[in-house]
Amino acid sequence: MKKFLILLLAISTFACSSIKISYDFDRKADISQFKTYKLSKGTHTMKIQQLDRDRVIAAVEKEMAVKGFTKSDNPDLIVDVNISGKEVQSATSTTSGGYGGYGRYRGWSYGGGFSTTQINYDIDIEGTMVISFVDASVKKIVWQGTGTKTLLEHASTKKKEKNISFAVQKILEKYPPSE
Repeated sequence: MKKFLILLLAISTFACSSIKISYDFDRKADISQFKTYKLSKGTHTMKIQQLDRDRVIAAVEKEMAVKGFTKSDNPDLIVDVNISGKEVQSATSTTSGGYGGYGRYRGWSYGGGFSTTQINYDIDIEGTMVISFVDASVKKIVWQGTGTKTLLEHASTKKKEKNISFAVQKILEKYPPSE
């Protein structure tokens, strides 16, 4: 149940700022030959909330159309989307107290005193969306883009739609590869 909750948070709250994007591709593949696509079965059955899954699918289909691809039952590419989330713990410390004062040695002297250090632990959810393009004829990945972001827990429906669309757009912005 906890894993399902993390996945639900992962997809529903991809925030628009500071998403880390990376991509990789097969240099031997002729990327220019791909004109048609189909979404994988796994994309249609991702273990996330149905409404969020529908948002992801709509965003991917929109971006594929922008890139000039056409949906097909006999595609050149299979587009596979995978979403995961994990808890990330961070710690911050704050020290207060103690004192220093003005004295004889070069203007400063240091005195004793008590100080305290407070450590705060935060647990965030880091969501990752991976979009893979698989050459349908040889069943090998030819391009893969990844987006990772610390997520917000309570996003409105409108914000979810905007954030998911933004994440898909930023990931697919790296296709075709420029290297």
